[in-house]
Amino acid sequence: MRSENFVAFFTVCGFFIGTIFSIVKFDSVEGFFLGTLTITFFFYLFIHVVLIFFLSTKSVDDAYFDKKEYELNVNNQIGEIKEREDTITALLKSIHGVHPTHKEGV
Repeated sequence: MRSENFVAFFTVCGFFIGTIFSIVKFDSVEGFFLGTLTITFFFYLFIHVVLIFFLSTKSVDDAYFDKKEYELNVNNQIGEIKEREDTITALLKSIHGVHPTHKEGV
């Protein structure tokens, strides 16, 4: 989700919370207006502070991707999974006494 969406959402939330609070708290029009404006502005600033601290931007150096190392790691894991599948298949066949030409799941 983009940061502009967070800002818009929390600003609108702040407006409605400010409106409700101002209706309950203030009797004058000026108090109502300033209360709503103050709470809306607080929510607006608060979400910007949250976005500054919690949304990180990565530089180009952090995004370096070593394709050869990744492919080597994935190929090793695939080989290990195939070995485990073969072991499990052999164990299941020995337990159930399945004929070698019998297909699993059929």
